[in-house]
Amino acid sequence: MDVKAVIFDLDGVICFTDKFHYRAWKALADRLGIYFDEKINDRLRGVSRMASLEIILERSDKEYTQEEKEAFAEEKNNTYRELLKTMSPADLTDEVKNTLVELRNRGYKLGIGSSSKNTKFILERIGLGDFFDAIADGTDITHSKPDPEVFLIAAKKLGMEPTDCAVVEDAKAGIEAAKAGNMTALALFGDAKGCGLEDYDLKSFSDLLNIL
Repeated sequence: MDVKAVIFDLDGVICFTDKFHYRAWKALADRLGIYFDEKINDRLRGVSRMASLEIILERSDKEYTQEEKEAFAEEKNNTYRELLKTMSPADLTDEVKNTLVELRNRGYKLGIGSSSKNTKFILERIGLGDFFDAIADGTDITHSKPDPEVFLIAAKKLGMEPTDCAVVEDAKAGIEAAKAGNMTALALFGDAKGCGLEDYDLKSFSDLLNIL
């Protein structure tokens, strides 16, 4: 494949913060008396904070104002950020770090395309604050995946055409976004693998070096 840049999703690809998302949403749901489990949490993968909240509130018998919903989302994010403070460079595996360095040595431009507004904070915690050539995150977009907006912004920041970019994702919504943006879609983990839309399935993160 003729790829000049690689754009990575963050959560579930570069590092794993799923457990923190789950614990933060669970704390909010429990306080509101709404049932929430890991199966429901799986529906939140690659989805924006407000859209995730709407999924959780589906099980509520109460109606909430927009102001209340925004307060709930902020409450969840505050809990999540407190949990993120426990992260460190130890949460970045040697496999991921070594693969990223090798990709850079081979001349690839590297970017992040994540719906999370905490992307830069997480990257700083795991020691990659200044590593990537471009970052597009939840602060840059108005539409969440499967809309391709975040990946298109990342490609533009990288100075690349979409067709020059490959996207690495662990969520089906992310694969859909990559294909909608006319990019090569590489599936790693999660419901991205075997979804039928991806161009390649990765056996591991380091398999990128073989595929590219």
